[in-house]
Amino acid sequence: MPNLPELSIEQNLALQQFRKTVSDVINDSHDDYFLLRWLRARKWNIEAAEKMLRASFLMRATLNVDNLDKWDAPKALKEYLPYGLVGYDNEGSPILVCPFKQFDIWGMLHCVTRLEFQRYLVLLLERFVQAGYEQSKKHGPQARQLVVYFDVADFNLKQYVWRPAAECIISTVRQYEANYPELLKMCYIVNAPKLFSVAFNFVKKFLDEYTMSKIKIYKTGTDKWKQDLFTHVDPNIFPKCFGGNYVDENGDPNCPSKIIWAGKIPQEMFVEQNTEDDKDFTEAIVTKGNKLKLEFDVAEKNNKDQILSWDFRTFDYDIKFGVYSIDKSTGEKHNEVALGTVFSNEMDEIGFISTRPNTKYTVVFDNSGSYLRNKKVRYWVSLVDEVDDITELSAQVEKTALVTKEDLA
Repeated sequence: MPNLPELSIEQNLALQQFRKTVSDVINDSHDDYFLLRWLRARKWNIEAAEKMLRASFLMRATLNVDNLDKWDAPKALKEYLPYGLVGYDNEGSPILVCPFKQFDIWGMLHCVTRLEFQRYLVLLLERFVQAGYEQSKKHGPQARQLVVYFDVADFNLKQYVWRPAAECIISTVRQYEANYPELLKMCYIVNAPKLFSVAFNFVKKFLDEYTMSKIKIYKTGTDKWKQDLFTHVDPNIFPKCFGGNYVDENGDPNCPSKIIWAGKIPQEMFVEQNTEDDKDFTEAIVTKGNKLKLEFDVAEKNNKDQILSWDFRTFDYDIKFGVYSIDKSTGEKHNEVALGTVFSNEMDEIGFISTRPNTKYTVVFDNSGSYLRNKKVRYWVSLVDEVDDITELSAQVEKTALVTKEDLA
C-alpha cells in the first residue's frame, strides 16, 4: 500500500510476526496500515498488541458491530446527539463537527441506557471509519484518520459531575481508546471556558499519549484555531456558523442538512430506566451552628484507582458542602471542593473527585452559619473503584465466542 510510514528492519519484522500471530482473526481487509495502528499503540510490543486487538474483536462480536446498521436506535440518539460529517480535509480525512453545548446528557440518559449510548457511538464511529476507508482508495491511508472540531462554548460542568453522566463519559473514552487506536488525526476544542479545564483534567488521564498529542484547546474569544485548522481544511467547505465560509443549499450558515444540532430533550421522551441502586443512604440531622464531617482514607498502595463519590439531598433548606484532603506523609492540606452553598433541597447533589494515594479526605456538611434551623440530610458518600470499560458488557464478553476463519471453513 502506498504512503505507509517508513519502517525499520526491526519494525518490519515485528509487523510480519504480528500478522502471523493474529492470522486466525483477521481477513484480507486488515492491511498493514490497520495492523500498524495496534503495534504503535502498544509501542511495538507484539504480545500487548495482540491482546489489545483480540479484546477489540471480542467487543465487536459482543456488540454485533458488523450488523449495527440494522439496529433501530432510539429516537433520542438519532435526533438529539449533536454532530455532523461536513466534508474531507486535503488528505481525504473525514471532518466531524460537534456543537457540544447542544448536548443534553441529563436528558439523554433519561431516554437511553449507557449501553445503548455507547452502541450508537460505535455505530457512528464505524460509519466515519468506513467513509475514511473509501477516501483512502484515492488519497492513501492517511485519509483513514478523523479530524474533529468541538465547540464547547457555554460548557455546563454541572451536567457532567452527575455521576451517571461522568461514568458514561469515562467509559466511552476508555472504549474509544481500547478499540480505535490512532484514529484521531487532529481534535480542535474551541471556545473552552475556564470550567472546561476542570472536566478535561479528569478525562485526560484516560487518554493515550498519542490521543493527547492530537488535541488542541483554544479558550473562549480566540480564533487562533483557524490558522491551524485551515492549513489542511478548506474554509469553503467548513460551516460558516463555526468560522468557515460554507452555507448549505438553502443559504443557512448552520447547515442543518449536514449537522444535527440537537438541544434539550423533551421530558415526554424520558423512559423508566431499570437500574438497581445499591447505595446505602444515611439520614442525619446537622444541628444549627454545627458541621457533619465524614472521613475517608485512601491507602498508600492500592491495586485500583479510586474516586470519592457522593449523592445527597437536604430537606426544605440548602446547606454548605465541601471536601478537603490532607496528605498523610507531608501534612499538606488541599481544598478539593471549595466549601459553598448547594441547593440540594431542590435537586440531588451528585458528584465525585479523583483521589491520591496515602491521603485522608474529609467531606463536610456545614450548618455553622445557621443559628435558627437544623438541617436534615440524606446522603451516600463512598470511596469506589473507577468504572471499568463498558461495565454492562463485562459478563457478556467473558461468554462470547469469537468466530475465527476455521469456524467459517
